[in-house]
Amino acid sequence: MMGYMFKSSKFSRKYSTLKSLLIISSMLMITGACEPNEKEKSGLVGVIEIDGSSTVYPITEAVAEEYRKVEKDVQVNVAVSGTGGGFKRFCRGETDISNVSRAIKNKERKVCNENNIDYVDLTVALDGLSVMVSPKNYFVECLTIQELNSIWKPESLITNWKDVRRGFPDKKLHLYGPDTDSGTFDYFTDEVNGDEGVSRSDYTASADDNVLVTGIAGSIGSLGYFGYAYYVENVDKLKVIGVDAGGGCVLPSAETIAGGTYPLARPIFIYIDPAKMNKNEHFANFIDFYMDNVAELSTEVGYTALPTYDHQLDKIKSARQIG
Repeated sequence: MMGYMFKSSKFSRKYSTLKSLLIISSMLMITGACEPNEKEKSGLVGVIEIDGSSTVYPITEAVAEEYRKVEKDVQVNVAVSGTGGGFKRFCRGETDISNVSRAIKNKERKVCNENNIDYVDLTVALDGLSVMVSPKNYFVECLTIQELNSIWKPESLITNWKDVRRGFPDKKLHLYGPDTDSGTFDYFTDEVNGDEGVSRSDYTASADDNVLVTGIAGSIGSLGYFGYAYYVENVDKLKVIGVDAGGGCVLPSAETIAGGTYPLARPIFIYIDPAKMNKNEHFANFIDFYMDNVAELSTEVGYTALPTYDHQLDKIKSARQIG
């Protein structure tokens, strides 16, 4: 009798445990069925491909990073192949957004037209293309546009600082700058040499601004140029110098860039395909998020926000109508 009671009690405990497990399992199934997953919560799923300018990259990557926190199921890929490289992909329909530091060229426009790719340009910030030397450089604080031209023009034979200006020391000149696919290269050569893309070729060229930072910082005789944000990011490794376009020496800063007194101040852009604004909700949502946050984020990464983005928002409204 005692044995039977023991068996019965043991079975009762097993049954009770199994019953509890079944109840818990059922509750979990019900809860799982009622609780929507992340995709159901936001409704936004997709991939956004972005490529182009290394100058605009810090802004777009900052926006993308914040957007990923909000929309975890939208994958935003940001690559860097230079303004020219970005336009090649954009005009073939391979990307959704092109980061650019200059306006589209006629030959690029032709490729877009051939592939039925329309585009709208949105100005996202202002940049002051910066000219830099090593912090070890003790003799130069400012260069004129004429001096920069004498250094960078195609036929230049200057290889020593003493040939740039009387009083400069006998120091070998080492030049660093963006490669020919860069919009920064196009802008600098246009402003300094008077013709876009015209430059001496015997300099260290790279699409990677970090390579340029290392090169410029590494020698007392170095001179180079790229976007202001990369100078701000590497202010402890570089010495920025002023530029004199005839009205006196001006250093790049948020104030001189915004006020237009810095001679090498310029707008920077993203190009978008308006056909995708209505077709892809996640893309339209990202563009709205971009323009809502670009003023703050562009300032955070070292650029100057526009006084107002109203005109850019009007362009987006028009893009939706085009799309």
